[in-house]
Amino acid sequence: MTTITTAASRTLPPADITIAADASALSDQLKAMRERLFPPAAQKVLRGFTSGEAARMIGVSDGYLRQLSLAGEGPQPSTGVAGRRFYSLADIHALRQHLAEQALAKGNAQKARSYLKWRDAERGEHLQVISVTNFKGGSGKTTSAVHLAQYLAMSGHRVLAIDLDPQASLSALFGYQPELDLTGNDTLYGAIRYDAERRPMREVIRKTYFAGLDLVPGNLELQEFEHVTPQVLANRKAGEHSEALFFARVQEALQTVADDYDVVVLDCPPQLGYLTLSALCASTSVIVTVHPQMLDVASMSQFLFMTSDLLSVVREAGGALNFDFLRYLVTRYEPNDGPQTQIAGFMRSLFGDRVLTAPMVKSTAISDAGLTKQTLYEVGRENFTRATYDRALESLNAVNVEIEQLIHAAWGRV
Repeated sequence: MTTITTAASRTLPPADITIAADASALSDQLKAMRERLFPPAAQKVLRGFTSGEAARMIGVSDGYLRQLSLAGEGPQPSTGVAGRRFYSLADIHALRQHLAEQALAKGNAQKARSYLKWRDAERGEHLQVISVTNFKGGSGKTTSAVHLAQYLAMSGHRVLAIDLDPQASLSALFGYQPELDLTGNDTLYGAIRYDAERRPMREVIRKTYFAGLDLVPGNLELQEFEHVTPQVLANRKAGEHSEALFFARVQEALQTVADDYDVVVLDCPPQLGYLTLSALCASTSVIVTVHPQMLDVASMSQFLFMTSDLLSVVREAGGALNFDFLRYLVTRYEPNDGPQTQIAGFMRSLFGDRVLTAPMVKSTAISDAGLTKQTLYEVGRENFTRATYDRALESLNAVNVEIEQLIHAAWGRV
């Protein structure tokens, strides 16, 4: 006779205890992995850049950098094997500053601006706030956001990256393990919450190992904004709350630090909640990431309908929704995949120039870099097959150059 064991006859621990144990075990392993990868203080550092890489980033020749070095002008490079010269990103920014000052001394303001790309508020160049969004996971949203933020910093802009996703993938790429490194009230929620625990925006901003790029990390406490906002809205109807409405809170927080940055990149959560709506209302521009599969495109259709309906309510309540640009970015694109090519073409025929010309190509180089919580801009070419690395880097740069050009166009630069 066969005995059937039912769930009720087993002596299993409650599900919450099992999940908590798994979470703790995974957290411990991630901590150990981080300490192996980034000893001894378990903090990330950015690699040095060859003189050739530095020259391309600045927009001069390698020979000219060598002349500056020999003349003792600007920061001096460190020397590696076989006399190869390396610059830190901070050195590269200092060289930009030096060359810009030289150009200004010669009366060439346009040349100076090509070196030092900071926005000029006196010329009406406003803070550019870019939301990278989609409410379907796996669309490459965080990958796009982090590479955009790092590219803009490497090209000479002052950048603030904000992780609005409670899952904190962007924060992880910057070396943070949220449950260990953040003690509470350390995310953007600390600067937009409704109670007396609200903190100034400057107190939740952290410097990173990436010169010119600051970060507001994320963790699960961001979800509190989704829980508390409905209560506040109900109290407002009852006349018991006079705080700014939810859709204005991210914008208000950013205004307090606007003078310190040129571009803010918001990595939105994969859901259309109060955090995403508040981010969109604070944005001057929006990038919607789309994986070119039919189910993803169908999902995006629903996302656009929902976003339109919700933003119309926000607009009627007084929210400003004037974007400098709204663009769709094709991500994880495989050029040799016929159906993907058809869907990408379908999107271009439908949306025209609102689809970025350059797609973000799917690459094992980006995936492999992610194994060590790094981006493609952080790892060296020597770690990959040259063709694989070059193809991935060319794709990333093409996307980010296009977005940078849109930013400069919004500022009125030619």
